[in-house]
Amino acid sequence: MDSSAHAVVTAAPAAFPMTGAAIALLDAEGTVVGWTQAAERLVGHTAADVVGRSAAFLLADAEDRAKASEFSAQSGDPSRWSGFTTVRHRDGHGIDVRLWGQPLSGQDGRARWVVSAAEAAVLSSWATGGSGVVSLPGALHLPSSRPVGVVIRDTELRCTWVNDAQGARDGIPLDRRLGRTPTQAAPGPQADTLEALMRQVLDSGVPTINVELRSFAPPHVRRESTLLASFFRLDDARGRALGVCAVIVDVTDSSRARERLAVLGEAGKRLGTTLDAMSTGQELADLAVPLLADYATVDLMDSVPSGEKLPARPGPQGGPVPVFRRAGLASIHPDIPEALFARGEPVLVPPASPLVGVLRSGESHFVPGTPLGTWLAPHDAARAEKVREHAMHSLMVVPIQARGAVLGVAVFVRTDGRVPFDQDDLLLAEELVGWAALSLDNARRYAREASAALALQRHLLPHHASGGDAADVAWRYLPADSHHGVGGDWFDVIQLSGARVALVVGDVAGHGINAAATMGQLRATVHTLADMDLAPDELLARLDEQVIRLAEADADPGDPAAATIAATCLYAVYDPVTRQCTIARAGHPPPAIVDPDGGVTFPDLPTGAPLGVGLVPFESATLELPEGSMLALYTDGLIEARDHDIDVGMDRLGAALAGSGPSLEDLGSSVVETLSTCCDDITLLLARTRSLGPDQVATWEFPADPSLVGSARALAGAQLARWGLEHLTESTELIVSELVTNAIRHGSGPVRLRLIRHRVLTCEVHDTSGSSPRACHPRATDENGRGLLLVGRLSRRWGTRHTPDGKLIWAEQPLTPGR
Repeated sequence: MDSSAHAVVTAAPAAFPMTGAAIALLDAEGTVVGWTQAAERLVGHTAADVVGRSAAFLLADAEDRAKASEFSAQSGDPSRWSGFTTVRHRDGHGIDVRLWGQPLSGQDGRARWVVSAAEAAVLSSWATGGSGVVSLPGALHLPSSRPVGVVIRDTELRCTWVNDAQGARDGIPLDRRLGRTPTQAAPGPQADTLEALMRQVLDSGVPTINVELRSFAPPHVRRESTLLASFFRLDDARGRALGVCAVIVDVTDSSRARERLAVLGEAGKRLGTTLDAMSTGQELADLAVPLLADYATVDLMDSVPSGEKLPARPGPQGGPVPVFRRAGLASIHPDIPEALFARGEPVLVPPASPLVGVLRSGESHFVPGTPLGTWLAPHDAARAEKVREHAMHSLMVVPIQARGAVLGVAVFVRTDGRVPFDQDDLLLAEELVGWAALSLDNARRYAREASAALALQRHLLPHHASGGDAADVAWRYLPADSHHGVGGDWFDVIQLSGARVALVVGDVAGHGINAAATMGQLRATVHTLADMDLAPDELLARLDEQVIRLAEADADPGDPAAATIAATCLYAVYDPVTRQCTIARAGHPPPAIVDPDGGVTFPDLPTGAPLGVGLVPFESATLELPEGSMLALYTDGLIEARDHDIDVGMDRLGAALAGSGPSLEDLGSSVVETLSTCCDDITLLLARTRSLGPDQVATWEFPADPSLVGSARALAGAQLARWGLEHLTESTELIVSELVTNAIRHGSGPVRLRLIRHRVLTCEVHDTSGSSPRACHPRATDENGRGLLLVGRLSRRWGTRHTPDGKLIWAEQPLTPGR
């Protein structure tokens, strides 16, 4: 560029809003020897952090670091390279970038590398706004056969390193260029101007971007070219100026460059808009036609959309051909007559097909103008016939690859009436497929995690829940769509002592496998606490403590305050004997209650703070429900939507539940279908209450008099005879004797005895003492302490629950002997 640039014109309009490329200078071993301010802005590391260290430490992926080290150790002539990877920011998060590397030659004979990085998130803005000029970072990554010239100069502006492309462009030999300033190598006014620009960059550290130059090629070519140059200061480990890097690209073919940049700009907007592999495949095909091709197909390995493990790449000696599924299909013709397979169908590929050769090699296949029917005929007769029928004359087959694995194949075809593909078209196609491959790999990983989360969640949710004699139940669980991912919804139906039933619905904030795993932990905790017969408000308080402990266990030791788990829960206990329902909620929407006549209400219950806050005590409310009432518990996904607030959603839910009619199963399906918004998990639990009649419950109350224990036994035995349960008389009388005796001994008020005949026989004894009994293991010489051991032996299970005026001890026995 030194001798060929005859005038510096003006700073060209920026093609997109960037103040500089992220550029670093590496030695032959991959050690950073020069750093730019733009590189510091990209990854957060100062020159002091990186200069003198291997550049591989900036790579986030261990496999990429290993490949970088292996590449640095290779001998032989270096060549330019580019590719996608993830770099690690100083604060620890990853940044998806495209790297580009150019080898440099210097006086010492040792190679140097200049490496440029552009963040993937901003690459979609490469397209120019009609200026016809390609900005520098876009030029570095633009898929073009034209090379990029790079010159490194020291603080005296003497040339220290240069790449071959710059030498070929301006014809200045190395011995005349190295060690010299621009004015020494090519005296003249333009050299003075260039030196002034570079000194300004050295002094200020601010890059000069997109300076347009008029340049002549070597004399034997005699063709004027338009160049675009940018200058960046390189800093050493102390942040001092090490030199200046000049990057020059030929933008003579600006019209064609604009077309390619427009395609790349469209790629950033239209590829990867969802985390669905099939959708991304169609996006790639739609983007390619007609911008690049007349007909395009995208075929993915069958395991990609589901996130399953990818099959091995076919070996050079053959082997099984992977199963493909058509994910994308586009044509300039209506109805796509060129296609052998429709979108979504399996794609059959003969083992000898050239498409399989692309899979084996991992390299693109380019047929610029050969008659494609002749090329395909010996291997793939069906495709060859389609080629002849539609006059296809030019073909590109590009493997879709990510992280060393082949995800599929993209095929681009041109037909009569359009010029054949050239090498620039192939590079552009590979660029587009590279973008799509990133999105497809992300979609595959997401699908794998979503599948695991969904499987985990379904495994953790109940499969055969029953409300026993207390309620008929039905439920519906609808996972969120693939874009939002599986959430942390859960529900449960837990049978409690005394024929009661607990109804639970909860929601862990977030999506994915972590939310599902947290949901599983909370559901298990609720089961444990329910077995302790805790009141709803006390159960939520204990659950709140557990959520806080879980968050603290997962916290970063350096920032424990940042650890939070957000969750809501509603816990209701219904007693079919009293027809009372006690409800407490932790930040969860209130239940809907449908009376036997079809009227719907949302009771005004204490809201409670979400779980994990630990600041506000929880409160319970008790409602009396007529037999045949229906409770509807749900998560917010059923009532929330983007186009209306939660009150509107609750009104819609009430309307869907109102009236009498279908079974609970049919009603659940109808409500979910009516209200589903597909933005979040939806959980709906319906329970229609029952009650136990007087013929199923017997209750007696005694003063605290030990002489009345015999009467209690007799009354219980007589009741069992009326129920036809004489075979339980002996065991029940012993249980009654022990429990009533303990109640009289340790209490101070009246004792209440209740027998409940439902799916089991429950014996309950209530007293006014607040102390809980504890089974002990007496020694052979002890006279007391064997009562609860005896109760445990005679019953299937027993336990204690506290009431507002004392405690209740219960024991259950199966109705059928031997069960």
